[in-house]
Amino acid sequence: MMPWNKQDYPVSMKNLKPRIRNKAIEIANALLDEGYEEGRAIAIGTSQAEKWDEDHPAAKE
Repeated sequence: MMPWNKQDYPVSMKNLKPRIRNKAIEIANALLDEGYEEGRAIAIGTSQAEKWDEDHPAAKE
C-alpha cells in the first residue's frame, strides 16, 4: 500500500475541504504505518481531521 498524498487519496475524502483532507491524509498515513487496516485508517483519519479543523480554525486572511 502506497501512502496517500494530495493528488492520490481515498474517494471518501474527495468532498472534504482541502485543509481537512490534507490533515486526514496525514493522520490516515500515520495509522497505516502503525498497522491499522486501510478502511479503519481512513475513517479515523477523516473523523480526527474534522475535529482538528473545529479545534484549529484557519487563520483569517
